[in-house]
Amino acid sequence: MDTKELLKKVRKIEIKTRRLSDHIFGGEYHSTFKGRGMTFSEVRQYQYGDDVRAIDWNVTARCNEPYIKVFEEERELTMMLMVDVSGSKFFGTQNQFKDEMATEISATLAFSAMQNNDKIGLILFSDAIELFIPPKKGRSHVLRIIRELLEFKPQSKKTDVAGAFKFLSSVMKKKAIVFVLSDFMTDDDYQQTLKIVGKKHDVTGIRIYDQHEETIPNLGLVQMKDEETNQVKTINTASKKVRENYAKYHYDKAVYFEESFRKSGSGALATRVDESYVKKLLGYFKNRG
Repeated sequence: MDTKELLKKVRKIEIKTRRLSDHIFGGEYHSTFKGRGMTFSEVRQYQYGDDVRAIDWNVTARCNEPYIKVFEEERELTMMLMVDVSGSKFFGTQNQFKDEMATEISATLAFSAMQNNDKIGLILFSDAIELFIPPKKGRSHVLRIIRELLEFKPQSKKTDVAGAFKFLSSVMKKKAIVFVLSDFMTDDDYQQTLKIVGKKHDVTGIRIYDQHEETIPNLGLVQMKDEETNQVKTINTASKKVRENYAKYHYDKAVYFEESFRKSGSGALATRVDESYVKKLLGYFKNRG
């Protein structure tokens, strides 16, 4: 992708996702994810109806009239986006690939955080940490994140979710809002690590999948390639047992995902590439708020 085409794509995603974050997600994000608490702002003269427990007695004594302390929410937070860039991200049979949806969701979340003056960071992972962008504020930083999501070429096609969580723990010492975007299809050994991470951070898993990962149609003999291992196999999709085993594999992965995030006290939602992620995210925010 040349620079002109890349900038055009970045701008297109910014326009679409910025509109969503400005008009839909900004307020939901603010009410869902709270700051670290209340911090002192100023003192002002007491007014009828104010809480007498907020009176600043030292200032009141000096001025010979009542003054109260005013507190405001300490709003600044840090959002970390953890995005799976393994080989399976290129799968998609309806409208778009999984990685395209992951990019749009990440951009929407990032602009929502930017509206609230929060820092945003990025971890791209496969079975290794492919890229780490430390959290910063501002539009130019968010646009850099979008550019990396669009054009980054990972070294590996495999997946290690647990390893990505361990890296997060090593670089994020303070509590962060963490969104993990993956299909969670090939890795089922992250539950224990997630429990540890979930105790410190506010974690949400977003499982992105395609309808043909749930069930496979009867197409006779079909050659299938595993994008993570590059293995090509001939599959007899006319076999009912083959189709049942295929569906069970996806179902088991989905159940493991749901159970792992629930047991760790984390949030979880799943969205298909042909569905509206907007409705899914809004519903998730409102249920949490």
